Amino acid sequence: MAKNGAQRGIPRFDIEPAAILAALPDPVLVVDTGNRLHYANTAAEQFFALSAASLHGLPLDQILPPDSPVTTLIESVRRTGHSVSEYGVLIESPRLRSHTVTIQATPIAEDRGDVVVLLQQRSMADKIDRQLTHRNAARSVTAMAAMLAHEVKNPLSGIRGAAQLLEENASQPDRELTHLICDEADRICALVDRMEVFSDRRPIERSPVNIHEVLDRARLLAQNGFARHVRFVADYDPSLPPVHGNRDLLIQTFLNLVKNAAEAVPAQGGEIQLATAYQHGVRLAVPGSDDRVHLPLVVSIIDNGEGVPEDLRAHLFDPFVTTKHNGTGLGLALVAKVVNDHGGVIEFDSQPRRTVFRVCLPMATQQVSEAA
Repeated sequence: MAKNGAQRGIPRFDIEPAAILAALPDPVLVVDTGNRLHYANTAAEQFFALSAASLHGLPLDQILPPDSPVTTLIESVRRTGHSVSEYGVLIESPRLRSHTVTIQATPIAEDRGDVVVLLQQRSMADKIDRQLTHRNAARSVTAMAAMLAHEVKNPLSGIRGAAQLLEENASQPDRELTHLICDEADRICALVDRMEVFSDRRPIERSPVNIHEVLDRARLLAQNGFARHVRFVADYDPSLPPVHGNRDLLIQTFLNLVKNAAEAVPAQGGEIQLATAYQHGVRLAVPGSDDRVHLPLVVSIIDNGEGVPEDLRAHLFDPFVTTKHNGTGLGLALVAKVVNDHGGVIEFDSQPRRTVFRVCLPMATQQVSEAA
């Protein structure tokens, strides 16, 4: 009977949870209150090169160093009662090769003190590489902007001046060429002027910002301009605390993301969803420091377009990368810089009919709010 129901498309609920856990490609552990392994799936057996029987009941510090980040996260989960994720964690021991993983630890509500630990390896590492690509892009475009302003605008000014001098004694056909030189010099200067915003290295002025007001402003501007043909859906978490950010820069950032989405959706049936959420325990390492910044506020821009071409995904936030006929490729580069200046990260997942850009931002602390 169940087989016939499955053939007709009726959902099945008779699959054993153990079979699902065993099929997962990432190691899954359950650690009890004494930090002993209570469960390990097949991927965990392969990861630690021990059978499930050998792992069962084994103290965690016998397969990982006592000061392992895994132990620290498990203690954090028990203390707070919330799930915790940590990116780019190096796990190593005499038994294991070095692995860079993402650790996700979650409490089991029914068994107080027991914690589920998920170790995500290469696939998640690739995702984090994409998340942090925007920081490299921001640095590269900043250096490029400074170089262009100094090395390009000055020679262009000389070229334009020489063309104007030639124009005084030129024939009519030659004047058309001098006009062309001047017009192209002006166009390049305008492009360099747009790039100069990237060379500003001053810290941005920040204060508590209501991210929903920012998103509503970006949506209103879009609906009255380039996105008249698009249906907007808002899915906001009303309890979200303020962002520690710069309101004007955030409006420009999300306006650019909405513009990209509006240009990607179909002319008929195009839809953009603006969503916000709070995620517990997501932290990001600060380069050159042992500190980790909490980025609990997530803003998602979701569109039903065709998706990001595969060959552009690795370089999407680089300057001058675009699929648009008249595009400059600076929109997402600017987004990368602003998100980087806010200490946040941006990531994207793309497939046909669903592309998601997620921006993770720090929230305004009580001290920041009182100072403002």
